[in-house]
Amino acid sequence: MSLDITTISDVDDPRLLPYRDIRERDLVGREHHFIAEGKVVLSVLLRSDRFQAQSLLVAAAKLLGLMPVLEATKPTCPIYCVPQKIMDDIAGFNVHRGILGIGERISTPTLDEFLASLPEKALVPVLCGISNHDNMGSIFRNAAAFAADGIIIDKTSCDPLYRKAIRVSVGAALKVPYTQGEDIKHILDALEKADFRIYSLSPSAPNYLKDAEVAKRTALVFGTEGEGLPEFVLKDTETLRIPIAYDFDSLNVATATGLALEHFADFDKLN
Repeated sequence: MSLDITTISDVDDPRLLPYRDIRERDLVGREHHFIAEGKVVLSVLLRSDRFQAQSLLVAAAKLLGLMPVLEATKPTCPIYCVPQKIMDDIAGFNVHRGILGIGERISTPTLDEFLASLPEKALVPVLCGISNHDNMGSIFRNAAAFAADGIIIDKTSCDPLYRKAIRVSVGAALKVPYTQGEDIKHILDALEKADFRIYSLSPSAPNYLKDAEVAKRTALVFGTEGEGLPEFVLKDTETLRIPIAYDFDSLNVATATGLALEHFADFDKLN
């Protein structure tokens, strides 16, 4: 199968329109499209069975280095090769990695479908009100590193397919299964019915993370920084805290996620 590579030298070529001014706007919510940036992220996208590439935009100087990935994955989408300056002009900033792609989300499972797909032994972080794209990306990266079986994201959290979230996740947002869109109360009820032991992380919790028992099915609930988790969530779940210096308020939620996932991780899945 030959690759569909086209050289474009006109900054106003209509085929490049989806890539225009991506610093100021994002494609999330636009017919399920999103931006993938960099060789590592693009490699994950091209190997995914939940997402597909609509087109690729590659700076001429980066094409040779990308060829092993392209030859291994054999994408059928158009690949536009342009001078670096044209790429920067279109994107609105210096795309120093020189590699962009338009991806499409094929489908997102419902909460019930997601829970039904989990193995008998499962570890799942649950995100409530996470609105920072850096934190979202870092949480996905942690989930991939500690072999979580997926992520449940409530309807008040940001979309993990924002360009920055995908980039910070180093492609894990395209690798770790997830579901999104339900309110946190419905999520907790569904987890309880699915026989999960539910822990919530909070600086005010009476019990320490290090003392928590590892259950066969474990869900870890994390809230936004500042406001934290809603009071009813803390009341209806077992709460855990990570000890920190007495004169400091709290950890970054992404850091807390990494520490908690490491404690509950199934080390048979890790190197």
